[in-house]
Amino acid sequence: MATDRSRYTVSVDTDLFQQIEDFRFKYRFQTRSDATVELIRRGLEQLKREETETTDKG
Repeated sequence: MATDRSRYTVSVDTDLFQQIEDFRFKYRFQTRSDATVELIRRGLEQLKREETETTDKG
């Protein structure tokens, strides 16, 4: 199955792996990859909000 998505491999420790799995099942993502992408997206959005808040206060 062809995809336009870029691919790469990430290694994580057992604890982080379990947290990703817990997130995946809690929010009913079909794949670990989809859950990981969502976590990255949320993290990047949070960083952007924090940067904006810091800039607004400065």
